[in-house]
Amino acid sequence: MCGICGVVMREPGRAPDSGRVASMCRTLVHRGPDDDGTRIGDEAALAMRRLSIIDLEAGHQPIHNEDSTVWTVQNGEIYNYRELRRELEAARHRFYTHSDTEVLVHAYEEWGDDFLTRLNGMFAIAIWDRRRRRLLLARDRVGIKPLHWALAADRLLFGSEIKALTADPALPREVDAIALREYLSHEYVPTPHSILRGVNKLPPGHLLTFSPGDIEPRIDSYWDVDLAAGEAAPEPRDLDAAAADLLSELRAAVRREMVSDVPVGVFLSGGIDSSAVAAMMSEVAPGQVQSFAIGFSDASFDESRWARRVAEHLGTQHHEEILEPSMLYDLVPLVTELLDEPMADASIVPTYLLCRFTRQHVKVALGGDGGDELFAGYPTLLAHRLAGYYQRLPRALGAGLVPAVVDRLPVAMGNLSFDYRAKRFVHGARRPVGDRHRRWMGSFTPEGVQALINPELEVDADRDAVTEHLAQSAVRDPLHQVLY
Repeated sequence: MCGICGVVMREPGRAPDSGRVASMCRTLVHRGPDDDGTRIGDEAALAMRRLSIIDLEAGHQPIHNEDSTVWTVQNGEIYNYRELRRELEAARHRFYTHSDTEVLVHAYEEWGDDFLTRLNGMFAIAIWDRRRRRLLLARDRVGIKPLHWALAADRLLFGSEIKALTADPALPREVDAIALREYLSHEYVPTPHSILRGVNKLPPGHLLTFSPGDIEPRIDSYWDVDLAAGEAAPEPRDLDAAAADLLSELRAAVRREMVSDVPVGVFLSGGIDSSAVAAMMSEVAPGQVQSFAIGFSDASFDESRWARRVAEHLGTQHHEEILEPSMLYDLVPLVTELLDEPMADASIVPTYLLCRFTRQHVKVALGGDGGDELFAGYPTLLAHRLAGYYQRLPRALGAGLVPAVVDRLPVAMGNLSFDYRAKRFVHGARRPVGDRHRRWMGSFTPEGVQALINPELEVDADRDAVTEHLAQSAVRDPLHQVLY
């Protein structure tokens, strides 16, 4: 994990203030403890804090091209950088490091903004083109790496975290009423808003361009997942052949992500996703993989026994730490400070503990995050499928008797107890897919949110981020809509 930030002045010929840029960069030390770098020139400043993973000695950022007309900073990793480097060297580009970041400046020179479509990686990128006096910001296809931006007074600010932007005194500190409403609905603030008015998140798969003299930046999409194509009747495939293809893709992806100049471990929960990643890693480096797990003293949350079984089966060097309730007093304030804006997913606390524990042994770790999104693994997705059957019940049952009975179920305190799931299901199952997804995933219903919001904030009660997002896609199948 690294952190990037920077400034582009709106007035041509005016340079950014170096002290303000330094203040922005200092807020990101926790993201990059190994190195820092700043480049100020023309109307732009690029700065970064680095966690050294590839080319530890010479990969200092910002990085430039042969004649120093293109500069870049990056948070992330480009997994196909070696293939791209060979292609660019064949086109007579000259490199002065072995880092994946240097590929970016030469790829931008060679292919323009289309270079983004050639990248295989997770990244937040800033490029300053001196010839065109132009900033380019880009975020990876699914938004693994964060990137925020804001227009403040006479400048555009950007950074990996909101705190980098608020280090500039020109940025107002006002809560965004729309973001507050969306947080109460979804338990986080969806892109493109942030909890602060005027601070925006660059959407995944998008790029932003801005030049001095521009009134507003331009934001364009360079990629979006196409689930509508899957709704056309596909040719039937042999299950064994499809499984073999999937295994081959997974093996290649894990092998590629293990490219590093420092040791790589794996977060292992014992579930299918992280276990599959650990299995692929064990094929590449048998007996050498270090796995890490967090256990819980509350049995309803604890999955550590499954992680131990998988580790034993794969022969990994397994490490485990137990999260005790007393540890939360120190962890919760620390994690909320790092988050910058509210997020109600309590798993962030054990995740932070897992990262801190893992960092004692290795610098990089792979994990299974994203598997449920790709393969429809969440229980909520099964509930959406069952909703189709529930909607066929007579109204007297589906909207009357069943909800009345379920509401009288005694409350249990276990994780995802039956009464909790049943109540959520019956009160959302008869609603349109976007509305029920919002109700099932959030803490408050739309009616509850409206009762909580101060009427003076003048928030549009009918606005819904889920509905707006679905409107961007042509998918019609309810399962595909939820996956999108």
